[in-house]
Amino acid sequence: MQTNLSDEAQKLPRAEEAAAILRSCVHCGFCTATCPTYQLLGDELDGPRGRIYLMKSFFEGGEVTRETQAHLDRCLTCRNCETTCPSGVQYHTLLDIGRAAIEEKVGRPFSETLVRNTLRKVLPTPQIFDPLLKTGQLLRPVLPKSLKQKIPADSIKAKPRPSQTHARKMLILEGCVQPSLSPNTNAATARILDKLGIQVISATEAGCCGAVDYHLNAHETGLQRARRNIDAWWSMIESGAEAIIQTASGCGAFVKEYADLLKDDPDYADKAEVISRLSQDLVEILAREDLSQLTLNASQTLAFHCPCTLQHALKLNGAVEQVLRKLGFSLTQVPNAHLCCGSAGTYSVTQPELSMQLRDNKLDALESGKPDIIATANIGCQTHLNGAGRTHVRHWIEIVEEALTQ
Repeated sequence: MQTNLSDEAQKLPRAEEAAAILRSCVHCGFCTATCPTYQLLGDELDGPRGRIYLMKSFFEGGEVTRETQAHLDRCLTCRNCETTCPSGVQYHTLLDIGRAAIEEKVGRPFSETLVRNTLRKVLPTPQIFDPLLKTGQLLRPVLPKSLKQKIPADSIKAKPRPSQTHARKMLILEGCVQPSLSPNTNAATARILDKLGIQVISATEAGCCGAVDYHLNAHETGLQRARRNIDAWWSMIESGAEAIIQTASGCGAFVKEYADLLKDDPDYADKAEVISRLSQDLVEILAREDLSQLTLNASQTLAFHCPCTLQHALKLNGAVEQVLRKLGFSLTQVPNAHLCCGSAGTYSVTQPELSMQLRDNKLDALESGKPDIIATANIGCQTHLNGAGRTHVRHWIEIVEEALTQ
């Protein structure tokens, strides 16, 4: 669509990038049909096309208000619209630019700012998150339902990782909340890959991928986390690490974008390009390996929840299902599998009502085939879906490891 930046907008650091994305949109509306929030609310401004119009108006000098901000905040950034879009509109990039610029313009109430800053402080910092989680578990019986369902009832202890060394080595991103919420996910990954002759190593200096900060409009803080991770991994990459394994697709989607996000940084652009190329979801690695040496008793029937970041950002829709079937698991059909579960990073905290509606709809779809268990590939989705207290949800690699016959 034709876009003419206002004089004020032209001063914004990423205005031309936003304008280029706006110009690629042809108003077709295909995105509206697959937008989860539009399906729930039925408001054009709570769908991708409507939000694009709002951002276009802002960049052209139109008035923006807290109402404008609210419509943008209600977006899950699930990127379903990008999968649907015939014009290849990079909606998520436009939204990141527009949200940050509009927040700078209209501000936020103290209560919202407090919540968002708390999320940015707590979630990426295991030294804070882990003791808070343990305290929440102790107090869980007396907590209100809205808070109780966000806290797993029991602490999980990680099983030992292999001590063998192999010629083939791969890095793994440990993540920020996953080591506390699901510590066996990466441990199971290490044990499975050990059987395939691959040693999993981690860099203690690496931490949060940066997505939490970046998607809450603290762009520079998010990029600083990306730079720190690159520094932490670089010596191991130079020593021959084949890949950087991602077991949380939300992190994987963001690390894949390091190259684009840091393309104008003279000190990190080239390294970020290498990092993005080496970053791979776990399923990409297992899909290439000879799995015949893994003997499984795959007796459970699974429903697989494919996270938005896996299917719409990483474009790996169907990949996990293919590996699971190859290993002998029976999978149910899941209606409307393209729709978001409502976790969406911090969305379940910032937009709880919509998030719960989406979660319950997703669970209805996942449970329609009467599975024994639900598998997924992202810690946020796993925790969010488990909060309902319905069919248990686990990371798919843990289910695979438990089915191994020794």
